Amino acid sequence: MKTAVVTGANRGIGLGLTKKLLESGYVVHSTFRSSLGGLSAIENDNLKTHKMDVRDENSIITLSESIEGNIDLLINNAGVADGRWQSISEIDFDHSLEVFHINSLGPILITQKLLHKLKYGSKILMMSSLMGSISDCRSGKSYAYRASKTALNMLSIAMKNELDAAGISIMIIHPGWVETDMGGPNAPLSVGESIDGIMDRIVEQNLGLSGRYVEYDGSHIEW
Repeated sequence: MKTAVVTGANRGIGLGLTKKLLESGYVVHSTFRSSLGGLSAIENDNLKTHKMDVRDENSIITLSESIEGNIDLLINNAGVADGRWQSISEIDFDHSLEVFHINSLGPILITQKLLHKLKYGSKILMMSSLMGSISDCRSGKSYAYRASKTALNMLSIAMKNELDAAGISIMIIHPGWVETDMGGPNAPLSVGESIDGIMDRIVEQNLGLSGRYVEYDGSHIEW
């Protein structure tokens, strides 16, 4: 039986991925920061829930120590939005640092602390965004969120070059504009549609595809 770790799994895309992975026969270690949220309604012995903050190294180590055996799939999904600041004058720099800490450095810290449990053939999924694409940044705005996802992309590619030798592949994915708490009610994509696409990308992922930056439907994204 395969083992997956999903961060930020108490709602939205993380919760949807947890459910789909359980249906696919995985043992799933799902994390939440403060509230179980939708995880509390899941009745499945293969679901293991963990209170964890991506900024807290000790809580990540505790998660690592609770996982028996190897990890086949690590999904770094936890993230936060910024204030959607419209101009430079509106940027809150203290909040911006928190956005970078959670969105950019958090996934790297988690990967670092769980790396010893990944094996040849394991897969890492970094939940990025089209907003992390410099080529696609035509409207500006959302300064911290955009930059945090661009930083995550670069950190992931730097890590990809190191992980190749260990046989561990990494995928950077945009889940689409999804109708979640973060995406809002006007988003054109349902959680289910996004999850189905992400699962297809996970299945097809291999070492030869490591480092790709794609949308949920497999479309290539320009850096």
